[in-house]
Amino acid sequence: MSQALETPTGPFTERRSRSYESGAPGRERRQFADGRDDLSPEAQELAMAIDEYKLHHRRRFISYEEMLNVITGLGYHK
Repeated sequence: MSQALETPTGPFTERRSRSYESGAPGRERRQFADGRDDLSPEAQELAMAIDEYKLHHRRRFISYEEMLNVITGLGYHK
């Protein structure tokens, strides 16, 4: 349940709480383009792994360090 607070400019609704959902529960939040059809199988696997990481950690965007962790988690190494 979101709380409405009065501010000098009008009512304020807290949207950062977990109870406020504008979309379906568990909806995907992607940092990259939605189209994966033109990606190679390896790139699709990486995109899915990054999306899973973001959903699990409740992140909209990830850092390079987090992306490196996802890539090494898939088994890639230098």
